Amino acid sequence: MSEFVHLQPDTAPGVATIRLDRPRMNALSNAVTVEIAAAADELYRRSEIRAAVLWGGPKIFAAGADIKEFKPGPADDAGSGVPVSLTGALRQLERIPQILVAAVHGYALGGGCELALAADFRVAADDAVFGQPEILLGIIPGAGGTQRLPRLVGLSRAKEIIYSGRRVNAEEALAIGLADAVHPAAETYDRAVELAERFAAGPAALRHAKAAMNGGFDLPLDDALDLETEEFVAAFATEDASIGVNSFVEHGPGKARFVGR
Repeated sequence: MSEFVHLQPDTAPGVATIRLDRPRMNALSNAVTVEIAAAADELYRRSEIRAAVLWGGPKIFAAGADIKEFKPGPADDAGSGVPVSLTGALRQLERIPQILVAAVHGYALGGGCELALAADFRVAADDAVFGQPEILLGIIPGAGGTQRLPRLVGLSRAKEIIYSGRRVNAEEALAIGLADAVHPAAETYDRAVELAERFAAGPAALRHAKAAMNGGFDLPLDDALDLETEEFVAAFATEDASIGVNSFVEHGPGKARFVGR
């Protein structure tokens, strides 16, 4: 039974919510990290769920790792307190076949920002604040921030954000590509669900497109093209491919009703 991370199915047709609920700041403790990984594992098994919204509630997304669990020291020192691998948990979350939309209210700082970066899209409230302030603690982002942030906003801009530890408001996040949309806070979760619902109604090919892009991004081009071919063949074999092609021939583009298989 999860205490802090709850997978809530039936948010909308084909859509679930991954709800973080660790008052007051949704700090990403070791226990929360384990439950994020467990939620990702469950989503792997839930083929009826085709998209998900990652949400920390209407006030705060996640203010970062639980600093009380940090005990700096040499990595080989048995007494050092490197937290349970948030990197691994977020990698599992990033690799779920469902399209994942983060609905970000309030703070998404440190590990919270890295959590949002693991989603396919970030829908931000107008009160959202992003940042990687680890440098102000004398450490660096350790759960993907130094890698995913440059991929979204460019290397130079990511360096400035990480080196300074400064905060990025919603308006700037949208302008630099850290957020994909900004809405009034009262509407943000509903807008994120609407976006997820749109993807949930899409074809099974979405999961193959996600696998091809996420898996191929860091590969040499020839290897990435091989991966694309594998995923294309897999998508072509789905029931939805037959539905889509036949619908196009008979009725024109954009009228197919897919079944997710």
